[in-house]
Amino acid sequence: MPDILLPILALLSGFVLLIWSADEFTENGAKIANIFKVSPLIIGLLIFGFGTSAPEMLVSGLAAMDGNTGLSIGNAIGSNIFNIALVLGISAIIAPIKVHEDILKKEWVFLMVATLCAGLLLWDGRLDVTDGLILLTLLILFLAYTLKEAKKNTHHEFDNLEQPIDKSQTKKTWIMLIVGLIVLVSSAKLVVWGGVEVAKAYGISDLIIGLTVVALGTSLPELAVSIASVLKKQYEMVVGNVIGSNLFNTIAVLAIPGLIHPSDVPVEVLNRDYPIMLLLTVLLFIVSYKFGKKHVINRFEGVVLVSTFSLYMWQLF
Repeated sequence: MPDILLPILALLSGFVLLIWSADEFTENGAKIANIFKVSPLIIGLLIFGFGTSAPEMLVSGLAAMDGNTGLSIGNAIGSNIFNIALVLGISAIIAPIKVHEDILKKEWVFLMVATLCAGLLLWDGRLDVTDGLILLTLLILFLAYTLKEAKKNTHHEFDNLEQPIDKSQTKKTWIMLIVGLIVLVSSAKLVVWGGVEVAKAYGISDLIIGLTVVALGTSLPELAVSIASVLKKQYEMVVGNVIGSNLFNTIAVLAIPGLIHPSDVPVEVLNRDYPIMLLLTVLLFIVSYKFGKKHVINRFEGVVLVSTFSLYMWQLF
């Protein structure tokens, strides 16, 4: 039993550092965006989407380098399931979330296309370099599109942001952004090592650890950012954060194991995990889009999302 104590401590301390560093990274990223007058929607999609997906990317890359591709794939798919079902569900239970129509018409469509493409690439039961490059191309297209939109909507609802910060603080903000990123990388390494060791000790597969423990740990930043955004009534950032994060998970995090360590896709992913991820992506649109009315995810729909997650967890164990 003492042998398992160190990996558990590594896992727990890794998660704590991961949450702190993701928070620092996103907060200072938002300040930098604020200085350069970038819209809240773009901050949600890019700064928070990328920032809160950074743990998944790092965990996935480090796991793939160690040959634990099950953990990489499980982390990407598990995080998407956590984000929609748990992060958005809990946020909607706290307060009904207003959804910007543009997100549903553009970003959600992009997420759906990315999810279907990922499914087609996984379908042959192998994730290789070609698959990784196709997903990477989708990522470049998404980034190009988002930056084009950012230029168009520079003044879009800028009042929703906090007061512009003193530009003399820019240097300190950049330093904290870099510190946040360094701690993010280190804590991700701790999480991977702890997760793999715990899995080995209890005879649990890499995939299950990736889908549950590691996915929950790397999704905690999204949860923290979303709850903070709901409490500040910045609803646009909540859905932007979840869709942005899921896009990065689907096309960047899933590309990493293919590029670093091509391997077979566990059969459970195709039969159980991917269909749940696809179902939740469709469900995200169903609970958000209200024909001819204001687009709001209400508390009951939040409960539906959390219940779907509970059923999935029950199915896993």
